[in-house]
Amino acid sequence: VMSIRGTIQKFGFLLIMVMASAMYVWNVYAEGNTSSATTYMLVGAIGGFVVALVMMFKPQWAGYIAPAYGILEGLFIGGISAFFNEMFQKTYPNIVLHAVGLTLGVALSMFLLYNFRIISVTNRLRSIIMSATMGIGLFYLIVWILGMFGVNMGFAFDSSPLSIGISLFIVGIAALNLLLDFDAIEKAAEMGAPKYMEWYGAFGLLVTLVWLYMEILRLLSKLNSKD
Repeated sequence: VMSIRGTIQKFGFLLIMVMASAMYVWNVYAEGNTSSATTYMLVGAIGGFVVALVMMFKPQWAGYIAPAYGILEGLFIGGISAFFNEMFQKTYPNIVLHAVGLTLGVALSMFLLYNFRIISVTNRLRSIIMSATMGIGLFYLIVWILGMFGVNMGFAFDSSPLSIGISLFIVGIAALNLLLDFDAIEKAAEMGAPKYMEWYGAFGLLVTLVWLYMEILRLLSKLNSKD
């Protein structure tokens, strides 16, 4: 059956997959092959989204396709990170390194808060976090749809105090989602879930961690661009 230890081991494996493919695309970009790096990034974004959807509906397949998701997500992250690194090469040369460090720091902090029960995942807290997450998803969807019709939602991407405040809020909700992941893994292990749920739990944790990293990277870029 599923165990917490097994889930952690599988999460570590997925993280290695992400780092390996991300470094590959990073090197491709650094060598000047921007078109190839962009292609890899798009393949990673679209492919990762498709694989994630399949895994959500078929969790029993997680053991077979979770590693593929890790590789695809790494392609996407590597391309995005290389793009931000070049954009802020002069004004903020360590933006990617700082984003990685902050992501790991926040993740470790949330784990300690959960592990020592400083924050307990109650039904009320769970509903609040899930409602806020759904609201953020709806916000992203509206911005994307309006953008397709030429409506510019500048406040969502500029460096204004409102935009920075929105990013801080999203980073906070992404961090709180880690608590839900920890709780879901622990509860599933206690209930004796099937072994394949270790892969599924690791996949869910990786999705949240990638989201947190992207939002922190975006927040740092906004803070650096602030007049």
